[in-house]
Amino acid sequence: MSKRAFKKYIKELSKEDLEEQIMDLYNRFEDVKTYYNFVFNPNEEKLVQDAKFKIGKEYFPPNNRRPKKRRSVAHKIIKHYLKLGMEPHALADVMFYNVEIAQTFSEEQEYITEAFEKSIFKSFEQAVQFVAEYGVISEFEKRIQKIARFSHDHKWTNSYQFVTTADRVL
Repeated sequence: MSKRAFKKYIKELSKEDLEEQIMDLYNRFEDVKTYYNFVFNPNEEKLVQDAKFKIGKEYFPPNNRRPKKRRSVAHKIIKHYLKLGMEPHALADVMFYNVEIAQTFSEEQEYITEAFEKSIFKSFEQAVQFVAEYGVISEFEKRIQKIARFSHDHKWTNSYQFVTTADRVL
């Protein structure tokens, strides 16, 4: 169904029918329920803390388990929050935390793969682009510089990319 046909269909519904359909969607689909719960009670601080906990668990799991280091976990969370329309400062905080916790993890490792470094750079690049796009880069300048400096100081093979990306926006 096209958007135009859908608009026409909605306009033809009575208020009661429309309310009934929205309630049906809310009860059937978890995504709809999540969206409306966020819209009416955003509580972004709690969502940020939950995200940081889940991302942190990937690198520093409880009970001395082996770290999984899955970038996909953070990527899914960030993508979900983008869909919800989370406030840019809160989302950027999660994006930069993802890079920072990975760098903290790398400090404790004897060997970090080039693939890991590339993956973290991709996350960093996305975070920098996000804050530049939403005009909140000034609030994250120190974190951007710190991340770039870390990659240089720890001699990551792609440290020049971190530094170049930071220099380009600051």
